[in-house]
Amino acid sequence: MTFGESYLKHLEVLGNVGMTRIDEVEFNGHKIVPIQFLRALLPDPASLAENYSGKTSIGCLCEGIKNGEKKRYFIYNICDHAETYKEVRAQAISYTTGVPAVTGAVMMVTKKWSGHGVFNMEQMDPDAFLEDLAKRGLPWHVEER
Repeated sequence: MTFGESYLKHLEVLGNVGMTRIDEVEFNGHKIVPIQFLRALLPDPASLAENYSGKTSIGCLCEGIKNGEKKRYFIYNICDHAETYKEVRAQAISYTTGVPAVTGAVMMVTKKWSGHGVFNMEQMDPDAFLEDLAKRGLPWHVEER
């Protein structure tokens, strides 16, 4: 994912003045966590969803060797903010964050993904995950590059 320069500059300024801290600080005799205080001041993201327009584009460029030959693929999803709002009353960013997490949980509960210990998602078989992801409203596309 990428972010615009304006967003990054605002985040940098908030960090520079300590508003992204996750540890407690004392303010006027009260202990507060700056990032939690900041969250309380900002609008609920769901309240902004109705006016969002445009699309998200989230993807991964995959490179490797298959059968002794170099391969390069780009797998991606495009999600429309307005269409997502019509369907679930949320913005596409929320949808593209939540649906993969739900899909991963389904993979674990149905034992399509299993094992002992900690795994990176890339270690798991992607086929069932991608199939379920598409069924849940995030169809994906692949381009060979």
